[in-house]
Amino acid sequence: MAAEILLVDDDPDLLKLIGLRLTAAGYRVKSAESGEVALAQIAISRPSVVITDLRMPGIDGMQLFEQVNAQHPTLPVIILTAHGTIPDAVAATQRGVFGFLTKPFDPPDLLQKVAQAAAVAGETAASSAQTSESPADAWRSHIITRSSKMEDLLRRARLVADSMASVLILGESGTGKELLARAIHAASSRAEKPFMAINCAAIPENLLESELFGYAKGAFTGATASSPGLFQSANGGTLFLDEIGDMPLALQAKLLRVLQESAVRPVGSAQTMPIDVRIVSATHRNLDAMRADRSFREDLFYRLNVVALKLPSLSERREDIPALVQHFLKKISTRYRKPLPTLAPEALAAVVGAPWPGNVRQLENLLEQAVALSTTNVIPLSLVRTSLDDAQSPLVSFETARKSFERDYLVRILKLTAGNAAQAAQMAGRNRTEFYKLLQRHNLEPGMFKESVAKA
Repeated sequence: MAAEILLVDDDPDLLKLIGLRLTAAGYRVKSAESGEVALAQIAISRPSVVITDLRMPGIDGMQLFEQVNAQHPTLPVIILTAHGTIPDAVAATQRGVFGFLTKPFDPPDLLQKVAQAAAVAGETAASSAQTSESPADAWRSHIITRSSKMEDLLRRARLVADSMASVLILGESGTGKELLARAIHAASSRAEKPFMAINCAAIPENLLESELFGYAKGAFTGATASSPGLFQSANGGTLFLDEIGDMPLALQAKLLRVLQESAVRPVGSAQTMPIDVRIVSATHRNLDAMRADRSFREDLFYRLNVVALKLPSLSERREDIPALVQHFLKKISTRYRKPLPTLAPEALAAVVGAPWPGNVRQLENLLEQAVALSTTNVIPLSLVRTSLDDAQSPLVSFETARKSFERDYLVRILKLTAGNAAQAAQMAGRNRTEFYKLLQRHNLEPGMFKESVAKA
């Protein structure tokens, strides 16, 4: 898909001029007449690159950059200004601004800078290029999301995929850590090589060692032939160590040596074998606390935690739930050889509002149980309620939402209702007049969300 550029300027003529040039170059372009409107649009749909004027009423270009960078540190920001000076440019780039151009600018310079930023963001400028089903997006095709948090995480994962850096995936159980690990492998130069995975919490220590490092013939009773371990099997590819926080201390020391020496010695063997393996590990545990009480080696932690990626919980990405429900129902109906079922509207509302301590895995299990027990093609609320661990837990009313989270709350509701303001107002417990005032306060328009759904 062509890279999406967000233009921010209080000059409508300049917005139109730059927009025409970028569109002609093959980019998808959106515009915002202020920093406040830009932040609202970014909350709805994260662009590939932001181009902003420096001097604007309200939130200026640098303030916009700082707020964008705090939420989306991998989102490139280019600043345009008629007031540019060398000190301004140096200060901006030192703070992380991707580019700084002085108006009037040369169009080729702007297009070159945008192309560089789009490349860094892992996007393409070609309008005839990728669709969501194209090879360029195949690496993440199994990850279903419309969440800004997830999209930002996936961009970071894409950036790190081609490096040799070890990746530590953090997140609650059921958030999809192995799915992300497989996506990183698929996006890397090792994609054609093996991806091997092991759950360190599911195998006893003595078996885990031989599973990882292999063993020589006669190393222990029953070892009638030599066997390669996962390190050797994954040679040239990626080894995923799930639940690394549950690995015993003695084995942590052996793992550290393998990583330091890039060589493995099978159990019962005197020979070491060179390996070339990229390590991706994951845990739901607090490794910082484990380092403090010395149940996890600090030196190993730093070896594994070169790049950390934290998966959001399902409750932090509720806007993804309807799409996940559709995906899982299609998958389950195929497995059960049943017609594609649907959730009754009130059942879907209950699912969207449930607490989901088990995250995506729990959602899939609930839907499988509901499909197995349902006698109709429409799954009713009663069946969903019996499958949930807790009673229906709807989204909190607007009155109880903290003022500082108003915009996120509104964005979430409008995403869930696909821009239906009347339905969103009802969910928020506000009449339509009050609801529209809240939208205006945060520079949100229902039409933004209808466009977002259509694009998805």
